Amino acid sequence: MQTSILTKYRQARLPWYTIYPTVPEFSATIGAETYEEWLRDLPADDPVSLYLHVPFCRSMCWYCGFPTTITRHDAPILNYLALLRDEIRLVSKQAPQELPVSDVHFGGGTPTLIGSAEFLALMGFLRRRYAFRKTATIAVEIDPRTFTAEMAETLAAAGVNRASLGVQTFDPIVQKAINRVQSEAQTEAAVEMLRRHGVSRINFDLIFGLPHQTVQSCVNTVTAATAMRPNRLAVFIYAHIPSVIKNQRLIEETALPDSAARAQQAAAVAQTLVVAGYREIGLDHFALPDDDLSLAQTAGRLRRNSLGYSADTSKTLIGFGASAIGRVGGGYVQNEVTRDCYSRHIAAGRLATSKGYRLTDEDRARAAIIERLMCDLEADVPAICAAHGFDPIRFIDSAEGLAMLAEDGIVDIEKGFIRARQEHRFVIRAVAAAFDAFLDRVAP
Repeated sequence: MQTSILTKYRQARLPWYTIYPTVPEFSATIGAETYEEWLRDLPADDPVSLYLHVPFCRSMCWYCGFPTTITRHDAPILNYLALLRDEIRLVSKQAPQELPVSDVHFGGGTPTLIGSAEFLALMGFLRRRYAFRKTATIAVEIDPRTFTAEMAETLAAAGVNRASLGVQTFDPIVQKAINRVQSEAQTEAAVEMLRRHGVSRINFDLIFGLPHQTVQSCVNTVTAATAMRPNRLAVFIYAHIPSVIKNQRLIEETALPDSAARAQQAAAVAQTLVVAGYREIGLDHFALPDDDLSLAQTAGRLRRNSLGYSADTSKTLIGFGASAIGRVGGGYVQNEVTRDCYSRHIAAGRLATSKGYRLTDEDRARAAIIERLMCDLEADVPAICAAHGFDPIRFIDSAEGLAMLAEDGIVDIEKGFIRARQEHRFVIRAVAAAFDAFLDRVAP
């Protein structure tokens, strides 16, 4: 049943709803001037989150869909860091001074390719521009293959308190097929170095649906991962779109598991993690009971943003770097995706905003419904609509496909309250999509 349901609702074509409206709705009519206006209107006392994108890696992982540059040299990274500082200055000139910061995330790419001195200098620069809260979460994405003891010490000195390690799989056959050979020992060493220096909150990223992957190899990877006791794990399904992502053309398509096998892998991974003591968080995250995500879920304040699931409740996310997405009061903005275009704008002394989206009141109501579905697997549509000044009947009646989801036993609906059944949590994107006013709907 699970496989037939997944096939019927064609998950591959649906957005992941980290934000709503999604990036395809962004328009070039929202540019630097609009972004500057939105920055100036930010409340001076409201906490903000910061995202810094560092698009550099030492080698290309063939499955990866993120914009990144492969470099064996440090000069491009140093040049980019200078541009990042310039962008931070440009943004700071428009926004209220010393905005309070509750959350910082370094993504990529591999942010830990930044040299120790340069990383400390960048963090010092940020702290001079923003008022970091004592409880602020400062997270960094790490590739264990290039991680060093010196960098672990640097992260601790910079105040980093959460690390997200790319693992994907421990199966050597699968690793070779995706050009990411990474031993368990390398990952264990990175975890040990981090914990020894006081960076105790550890995340792992895993992927299923990769070439040559089996249910057993997925279970073996999860078993090895949980033995290291990360605080949380993100478990993503591999999306193979070589027509868009050129490096995926190097992956052997005939070795990819079919939809039935992927469904079995997802179920086996979830079961193994739950047995190991992790709680299911939304669609694809798992966390120990005392992790921030678990606590946020229990309290009903789990959030969804452009980085995925988050316990951070800031309404504003300021993105720095090529391709970075931000969320400010008026809507969303995205920087130029390519590093060259981004560099030209910043070097010329102007923000690199390439496109964005101005939110309407209806967008905000739909976004709230979608966020609750993605986070809690349920949504009180009448209550959300009332909070935003809308008639819930209009939203429910226009939710195309909702009746079919109920007929298939995926959701229960009572007086506008929608709850997805736990066994169908992998189809929650289809439930959220029923409230997406922009989706080009094709009957399943």
